Parts: sequence; structure tokens; C-alpha cells
Amino acid sequence: MAEMWITLISIGVTLLFVMGVPIFLIISLWVVGVSLAIDFTLMNIATTLFEGLNFFGLLALPLFILTGDLINNAGIAKRLSDFAYSILGWVRGGMAMAALAACGLFAAISGSNSATTATIGSIMHPEMTNTNYDENFAAATVAAGGTVGIIIPPSIIFIVYGFLLNLSISDLFIGGLIPGILMVVSMQIACWYMSRKFGWGDIISFQLNRIIKAAFGAWLGFFAIGLVIWGIYTGKFSPTEAAGITAGFCMIVGLIMYPFAKRLGLASDGSSEGASVGAMVFVPGFHIMELPGIILRSGQITGMLVPLIAISVVMQQILSLLGAKDFVTEMLANLGGYYPILFACMFIVLIAGTILESLPNTIILAPILAPIAASIGVDPIHFAVIFLVGDAIGFITPPYGLNLYVASGITGIPYFRILKYTVPYLVALMIVWIIIALVPELTTMFLDNIGK
Repeated sequence: MAEMWITLISIGVTLLFVMGVPIFLIISLWVVGVSLAIDFTLMNIATTLFEGLNFFGLLALPLFILTGDLINNAGIAKRLSDFAYSILGWVRGGMAMAALAACGLFAAISGSNSATTATIGSIMHPEMTNTNYDENFAAATVAAGGTVGIIIPPSIIFIVYGFLLNLSISDLFIGGLIPGILMVVSMQIACWYMSRKFGWGDIISFQLNRIIKAAFGAWLGFFAIGLVIWGIYTGKFSPTEAAGITAGFCMIVGLIMYPFAKRLGLASDGSSEGASVGAMVFVPGFHIMELPGIILRSGQITGMLVPLIAISVVMQQILSLLGAKDFVTEMLANLGGYYPILFACMFIVLIAGTILESLPNTIILAPILAPIAASIGVDPIHFAVIFLVGDAIGFITPPYGLNLYVASGITGIPYFRILKYTVPYLVALMIVWIIIALVPELTTMFLDNIGK
């Protein structure tokens, strides 16, 4: 009887998912329904919801979300984009390649894929369309660039993954550094090929003084990136402490820089618009009255993510009781061998990524697949990066493709028109994903040196 109820409940929540019901409600309904079906005490749900969030490392989550909003409003993201263009603008496709580089730089402070696409897209898409890029290709570029938002440290999803599987978040951050850079470079190669093939993009002359001015303009962004990576890599502070320090630094920068910009006529009340490339060393910043709104927006995003993390802990307990991990383990074990099982896990992640966002995908599959990968000798940090790179690819794969929806929202271009131009980026990312899976050293080469 219990099996019948579990099947009916699962079918029911699947239909709700298709109808567009929020994923938190879907998982919650499934957890409560299945708990009743198997006589699993509901008191356990309340206790586990609280204890599941009683973890110091999770404090980094809202702080890195806040950091992303602060650097956007402070104008740091715009300065990083200007610097990338000053270096790459002389190459065919340089503006689009600069957008991808800016996504990587922004990701190194914010840790969110959708925030990366939205922020860099709002800055760079108009610039690309004004310099003779196809508007659909430009939108696809910022959508694809956002995939590195959860790979280049710091990463919000790495924090969640480390929490769920009891792994060092510092190790996860360092493990994602080289793979994230490879993702950016591979997409830039695909971008250069497409731009050269179709003649997209204007070319500017290579000028060292322009690069130097843009570098000075972006120095605060470089400092924030270096602060996070240096502190975590050397063991000076934990990811949570790094998040607090970086958020505090970006807040101070935004508030202090505003008077300079206002005095020079580079910003007005309520405006965070900045000057042109390399025009001054300071970023515009934001008015202190804007700060409550920035914090509120960050809180809203945190409020959507944290309840989902809490309910996921209960879901893991129920899946364990139902024997889901044993079933998948037995199924994959029949494949035999290291690479067949590893690539089967990757295939499952890729398929799930086409229909689920990274957070529920990680919540449902990581606790099942990670032990299987460990049983065949895959390093836990290496598999975490493999898993999450596959998750990231799902951001530009139909039918879900969250970044495609974000890019469509900020550009006004229909989803399916953008989708067509993501194919070169998908190919590039798939190649890098396979390379990362086959070469563990790309993930683990720096891990032994952390804190030394």
C-alpha cells in the first residue's frame, strides 16, 4: 500500500512541477506526503529543518549573495568589463570575448550564475549590439558566460554541495578554479570562431595606455577577487570569514566611492552609472540610502534558497529509507569499470540539468552519486567539480536553461532565438567537461598546498 501511495504522490508532484509550481513547494509536498505514507514521524521534519541549517558554513551563502549585489551597485562589475574589453577589443569578437572574461571576473566575487548573466548581460549586451554583433548571439554569449558563476570560486552551490556531503568548502573552491578558467577560455575560442566566421564585432586598436587606465579603474575588483582567493588558499580565513570580509569591503568601497563620483559629476542621487573606460581610478559607488534596498534584494534571494536547502536534508533521509541510493548503486555497478560508471554518472547529471535548476539537482542527486563515484576511486573533490560543471552546462540546455530565461528577460529576445546560438558554447563546454573528468589533476593540483 505504501508503494502505491508513494507512486501516486510522486506522479502528483511531477504534474505540479510541469504546471510551474515552485520547486520548494513540490519537494515539501513530496516529503510530507511520503512521510505520512511510510509512517515517518512528522516531528522529525521540524527537528531536521532546524538542525539542517544549524551549520556555520552556510553563513557564507547570504554573504556572497550580498557581495554580488554590492559589487554590481558599486560599479565594480562595469569596471571589470571595461578592463576585459581593453585587452581583447583588438581581436575579432573581442567585445563578446570580453563579456565572457567579465563573467569570469564577476563570478570570482559573486558566486551566482543567474546574477552573473543578469549583471554582465545588462552591461555588455547593449555594447555588443552597438558594435555590430548579432543580438541573438550577444544574448547567447552572456547566457553561456553565466555558467561559470557556480564554478569559479567563491561559489554558492559549492557551499551547498560541501554542506550536503560534509566536504571542505575551501577545498571545493580551490578545486573549481582551474576548471572555471578552462570553461571561460573554451567559450572564448568558440566565440572567436563564430565572430570570425560571420564577421561580427568592431575592432579597436591595441593601446597599452587604455589597458593601464582600465586596470587602474578596476583595481578594487581585482583586490576583492584576490582577497577571497588568497585568504582561502593560504588558510588565513574560512570561506564564511572570506564572505564576511569581502561583503564588508565591497560595502565600504561602495559607500566611500560615491562622494568622489558625485563631486566629479560621475554620479547623481540614486544613480550608480559610471564613467567611460579608464576615465578615473574610482568607481561610482552608491548612496547610503540605497543600501537597505540592496540588502533587501539579497535577503529575498537568500529567503528562496535557504528553505530549499533545509527541506532537502529531510528529503535525503527519506530517500535513504526508501533505498534510492542502493538502487542506483546496484544499477550502475552492473556497468563495471571506472570510466563506464563515471560517464554514466555524468550522463545522469546532464539529463537532470536539462529539467532541474542546479540547487534541486544537487540536493537530489549529489548524495546518491557521490558515494558511487567514491566507491570506484574518484576523489570526492574531483567528482564535486565534475558534478557541478555538468550542472552548470544545464543552465543553457533546454527545456529548462535558467540562464537563457535570464538573458531573454534582460534583452527582450525570445528564448528559442537565443537557444540556437548557444550550440557552439555547448560544444566547447562539453569538451572541457570531458577533459576535467579525464584529468583529475586539473582539480586537485593545488589542494595539498592549502594553508601552507
